[in-house]
Amino acid sequence: MSSQPSPAVRIALVGMSGSGKTFWAKRLAASGHPSISCDDRIEERLREHLAADGYTGINGVAAWMGWPDSLTYAQREADYLAAEIAALDELLTELERDPRRELILDTTGSVIYSGNNVLMRLRRQMTVVYLAASAEDQQLLNERFLNDPKPVLWRGAFQPKDGETPHQTVTRCYPTLVAARRQSYQALAHCTLPVADSHTLSGSLGDDAVEAQAFLDKIRAQLEKKYGRTNGL
Repeated sequence: MSSQPSPAVRIALVGMSGSGKTFWAKRLAASGHPSISCDDRIEERLREHLAADGYTGINGVAAWMGWPDSLTYAQREADYLAAEIAALDELLTELERDPRRELILDTTGSVIYSGNNVLMRLRRQMTVVYLAASAEDQQLLNERFLNDPKPVLWRGAFQPKDGETPHQTVTRCYPTLVAARRQSYQALAHCTLPVADSHTLSGSLGDDAVEAQAFLDKIRAQLEKKYGRTNGL
């Protein structure tokens, strides 16, 4: 009697910039799990816009978008979100057509703005894991963002005060944006893994493949605790 094939491992990592999504997507990819970065897919879709202004790469996307007080920001924010929704729709369609395809998806921090239809499809096709930063972790992530900005959809959270420079407004408003997003990540995710827990695995076991497996085991443990099952992982 032949055994049933194991369910495809499909994980979408969500959370703010710097929470470890890209690190773990790459670590899992190195251990044999196919991985895709939404940043890369979005950049591909924005390539003509970026090239017109001499930008490339994810930092180029951030520079192209600019600070949220710039005259071009609102349109570029909309263009970025449209590219993100199109990229997610394409990926989800591929997964819907091939139920046995495995994938680790490194999402952007703005995935939660992609609309209910896309988000519900994401939950149906993948196990969504929220990498959640503690207050202490978040302070470090705030500082990292200010020193090395990534593309951010502010969605109205950038609210300047009289006399503030744009940098001062970002410094004040970015934590508010993070706090507003936290509830959305939690609602989207099947399980939450504290950033600190994933940090303890990084470099601690001496083998990338072993650490990747330990990361998956932590996700399975969270799913088992919450649902009594592991969503096929």
